[in-house]
Amino acid sequence: MNTIEISYRDIPATDSKEGIVGFCLKVLDKLKINNWEISVVLCNDMIIKELNSKYRSKDESTDVLSFTQDLEPVGEIIYAGDIIISLETIRQHSEIFNVDIDEEFKRVLIHGILHLSGMEHKSNSIDEKMLKFQEEILESISGEKII
Repeated sequence: MNTIEISYRDIPATDSKEGIVGFCLKVLDKLKINNWEISVVLCNDMIIKELNSKYRSKDESTDVLSFTQDLEPVGEIIYAGDIIISLETIRQHSEIFNVDIDEEFKRVLIHGILHLSGMEHKSNSIDEKMLKFQEEILESISGEKII
């Protein structure tokens, strides 16, 4: 059984926790991943910019960061890691790419989970295998709005 924990950092909590958890669980099911525990932190640009600067030496905000933990099980649970998402950047990107904010949010959730599972990409080109897979997953389970 997978466990998803949602928290908020320097932004107001929303009533979308259930939807976010449900969507993450669908992504993990699609990937046939079980017994993972993931933390999803929703924050503002200032928080994610600090983390991006500290851990990636990039002094800029971004939409999503993934921090993989040790994938060795503790009992039956695997503490997969943390996904940090800036809702400010998600809003900006949804406007820039002319997509619904909910779609963009789901896209970065999938992106974060794929990184936690070990997938990587070298660029943001649509030809990247990981990014193509991300879009396939998004199309297959997008469904109802979560934010």
